[in-house]
Amino acid sequence: MAVLVLAAGRGTRMKSVLPKVLLPLLEEPLLSYPLRALAGLGLDQVAAVVGHEGERVEAYLKKSWPSTKVLWQREQKGTGHAVLVGRDWWKAFDHLLVLPGDVPLLSAPALRSLAEGHFRSRADATFLSIELDDPAGYGRVVRSPQGLRIVEHRDASAEERAIREVNSGVYLFKTAALDEALSELSCDNSQGEYYLTDVIPAIARKGGFVEASLWDRADDLAGVNDPLQLAALGRTLRDRILASWMAAGVKCIDPESVWVGPRVMLAPDVFLDPHVQLWGATEVGEGSRIGSFSVLRDARIGRFVEIVGHVHVRESTLRDGAKAGPFSFIRDGAEMREESFVGRFVEVKKSVIGEKSKVPHLSYIGDASVGEGTNIGAGTITCNYDGKNKHETHIGKDCFIGSDTMLVAPLTVGDRAVIGAGSVITHDVPEGALAVARARQRLIEGWEEKKKGKKD
Repeated sequence: MAVLVLAAGRGTRMKSVLPKVLLPLLEEPLLSYPLRALAGLGLDQVAAVVGHEGERVEAYLKKSWPSTKVLWQREQKGTGHAVLVGRDWWKAFDHLLVLPGDVPLLSAPALRSLAEGHFRSRADATFLSIELDDPAGYGRVVRSPQGLRIVEHRDASAEERAIREVNSGVYLFKTAALDEALSELSCDNSQGEYYLTDVIPAIARKGGFVEASLWDRADDLAGVNDPLQLAALGRTLRDRILASWMAAGVKCIDPESVWVGPRVMLAPDVFLDPHVQLWGATEVGEGSRIGSFSVLRDARIGRFVEIVGHVHVRESTLRDGAKAGPFSFIRDGAEMREESFVGRFVEVKKSVIGEKSKVPHLSYIGDASVGEGTNIGAGTITCNYDGKNKHETHIGKDCFIGSDTMLVAPLTVGDRAVIGAGSVITHDVPEGALAVARARQRLIEGWEEKKKGKKD
């Protein structure tokens, strides 16, 4: 069995410069969701038909789903035409599963049910149908003594539009029957397009057996046609993801304000405060707590980590027992080692904060390494950029860096060194040394009286 994912559409109602299948839902492209469902079933003979802004879709597939074959529909002439352009590829298989690329809640159980019913009945074509309270925009499933038909909403009569059973756009065909029926497709409709839905009556007319498999969870097969539907499905998916994690032991006192992406991994005893966002491939270890208004993207959080609140972590690691926040920004490959601390209004970029080291207040640590047991005073900055290039700062273990210190890279501060507050350090500091680099304080007695005298 092969799989063909239809990802060529423009999605005009989305009013976006992005192709519809790349629009983000929980910060993942719409197209990623059906592909993930297929991977969960072990289906690996997959091709995607691309068209509108196809270069973008192709680039995404090559990066994130490299085993997916790309087929081009240079002119978007409808879903039937999209299947037709892949004919040379799918004819080598006995069965073809066809599905749209904009069904983010598509589940592996729904696909499994479709396949089991198709093979059990030996149907020539089987498609998943659902019942909707408001079926506007969907093709209606019309059952009659002459067999099944799917009538697109725009072409349906008033009587047909009253039907609540609709086509999900997910089909499983015997390729021989599909190949024969495609030759009968016509574009004689209001849009001048070749509809894949017209293949269903064509197969029936030739004596083929067509079956509609009604799936009882309509949300699983809901498509995305406008921004309102995108937002609604995002909330539904968010609720499902959180419910699954909470059943596994994650604590979340206000699920309606918490957002967790589909690739996030959480240990059982994680606590999520209100208004937390976890995205990408973020992982959070046992016993850790993520404070309110924190946003983590592609972060690796160890065991018993405390993120106090208002913390952003991006592509960085906090190891066991580390503590961050409030109002910290940790990014671009930074690493906080065991029991280290990054506090208020501190930014750490592409740096290592050593075990039990502290950067408590108002500092920027960039392109640097800090050894274990070191204390960085408030207002410390690693001056890592000379206008053209970035340079590294290396601070040893058990150092004390006084407040308001400028460390001008490239620079090495040896173990157990001390930097006096207010210093601008431009040369390496040896182990155990004290470095002070600031202007000598000058006192002018009677300064106020002299100023008054000048004014008089």
